[in-house]
Order: sequence, then structure tokens, then C-alpha cells
Amino acid sequence: MVELFLDGGPFMYPILLLLLGGLALVVERFRSLSQSQADSDGFMKDLSKAVKAGGSKSGMAVCKGHDGPVSNICKAGLDKAGKGADRVEKAIENAGSLEMAFLEKNMGWLTAIVAIAPMMGFTGTVWGMIGAFEAIEAANDISPAVVAGGISQALLTTAFGLVVAMIIQICQNFFSSKIDGMVLDMEEKSIELTDLLRSAK
Repeated sequence: MVELFLDGGPFMYPILLLLLGGLALVVERFRSLSQSQADSDGFMKDLSKAVKAGGSKSGMAVCKGHDGPVSNICKAGLDKAGKGADRVEKAIENAGSLEMAFLEKNMGWLTAIVAIAPMMGFTGTVWGMIGAFEAIEAANDISPAVVAGGISQALLTTAFGLVVAMIIQICQNFFSSKIDGMVLDMEEKSIELTDLLRSAK
């Protein structure tokens, strides 16, 4: 494997850096999204009981005892309870936007790596083909032995760039699916909260 990497030429190193950077982002996203996941159904049951028993202040106490985007948007909504439905909905909307930004942090960099890695591989391919034609010109011969090195380098960089892009793309799709599910859950729970506050009046 190391020998194949070295045979790929100078463009293998920036592609390797893209892979390492992408994997670092994948680890960061995995840890962050795992920490953001919570039992939102159980949380909403506790919140509903607290609000019905003691109002918004009791609900705030429940929110402070939980982590995650759902508890954060509920905390923002409860903070405006009693100031009108419009203020509550606006607070929930603003908190939801902040949570969305947090959930999607660094996803753009993963997208960039998915696009750049194969392009870097194709650039290495062109570089390898240039080397092959220079070898033909220098030897004044088109035998396979003369062009094999350049063509091998060209194919290796292409393959490495595509493999890196596929690895990061799979991880990105996994994270996007998790984020979509969490956003849907946030929307459902924000509706539940507004209904709860209306019924508690």
C-alpha cells in the first residue's frame, strides 16, 4: 500500500491531507451530533407535567436539566411565555435557527473535500500523462516500458482521489440524514410546546 502511494507521485500528498482533514471533521461531527441527541419524547413528557403543575418556571427548570437542541428551543419559548404567542413563536424560530447552524457546522467543509479530492486526483492524472509523453519524447520510443510509469501514476492518483471522495461522501450522507431527523424532531416538539403553552393558560 505504501509503495502504491509513493508510486502515485506528488499529488498523492495533498489528497492524503484532504483525507486526514476530512476524517478529523467526521470525528468532530460524530461526537457533536451524538451529544446533541436526546430522548426528546421523554423530555416533552416531563416538560408537559411540569408546565401543567407549576407553569413556565417549572418548565424552565426541566429544560435546564436536559441538553440538546429540543430543550434549547423549548427553553427559549418558555422564556417568552406570557408575552404573547407571537413572541413565543419568534423566540422558538430564532433558537431553531441557531441550533440548525450548530448542527450543520463543518458540513460545508465535507462537501468541499468531496468535490476537491477527485479533482486533485484528475490533476495528478494529467500530470502523469504529461510525464508519460515526455518519456516518449525523450526515448523517441512508444513502447509500454517507456510510458508505464506515467500511466501508473495517473491511474493511482485518480483512484486515490475517488476513494477519498467516496469515504467522505458516505459520512456526509450519514450526517445529513441524522441532521434531517433532528430538525424534524425539533419542529414537532416546537409545535407541541406552543400547543402546551396555549392549553396551560
